[in-house]
Amino acid sequence: MNWLTKLTPPGVKSIFTKRDTPDNLWLKCPKTSEMIFAADLPGLMHVTPGGHHMRIGPELRFAYTFDDGQYESFPTPSVVADPLKFKDDQKYTDRLKKARAKTGNDDAMSIGVGTIHGVGATVLVQNFAFMGGSLGMAAGEGFIAAADVALAKGLPMIVFTAAGGARMQEGALSLMQMPRTTIAVQRLREAGLPYIVVLCDPTTGGVTASYAMLGDIHLAEPGAMIGFAGPRVIEETIREKLPEGFQRAEYLEEKGMVDKVVPRSELRATLAKLIAVLMQKEHTLTVEPTPDPISA
Repeated sequence: MNWLTKLTPPGVKSIFTKRDTPDNLWLKCPKTSEMIFAADLPGLMHVTPGGHHMRIGPELRFAYTFDDGQYESFPTPSVVADPLKFKDDQKYTDRLKKARAKTGNDDAMSIGVGTIHGVGATVLVQNFAFMGGSLGMAAGEGFIAAADVALAKGLPMIVFTAAGGARMQEGALSLMQMPRTTIAVQRLREAGLPYIVVLCDPTTGGVTASYAMLGDIHLAEPGAMIGFAGPRVIEETIREKLPEGFQRAEYLEEKGMVDKVVPRSELRATLAKLIAVLMQKEHTLTVEPTPDPISA
């Protein structure tokens, strides 16, 4: 306590209260280090002026994809919460509670059905904010449920992938989701329904090794990291320096693993063209303003 504080009459401090500045008022672009006013991001579809595509959750993804941001939401099946009674520095059930409180979702997968430029589609979004979008039993059941909806309605299925791999807290039960989701993709193929994958940042591990690379067409957002193991692990294994941009969407497009890298602002129109051609449907490609995700 300094001498000025001692001389300040009681009650005067309460008149001049310090205003708290929100921590999320400004954000730094990871690509250019430019400071961005957070309120401007919805109008930019959460793409920074420097071109960095920020990670977004299911609500924004659905709003940016469907006509007028309107869609029907479908629930994902419930599963046993903690089959292995797993615990490391904290209980797996506690991690799930925190992830659900943070995202407002039961797990990493969200299903929506609506129209894209007038053509119906089933869209599955994998939320990286939910435990790194990890593939566990609930995520596997969510994928299969989305495929069932697409089959029942005769609609193409579009999947936005974003994951760090399998969910370690579920052990082999998590790994079993890889063949299960592969079978679901095969069922779509047998029914003649298009299956399109949009690879978002990051898509790695068991997700890349299963349904993320089984699409009829693979699109990717600019700069998305796509691979199985991380670049550091690969460099340490082969003891060589990796090429510039290795495992990024543009590099994979050059090597033929990705059909096209599409900016988020053009993604809806691109998906509409693809599913209209594949489903032999008429579609409207009039330029429409992107719906405001907040009002949507």
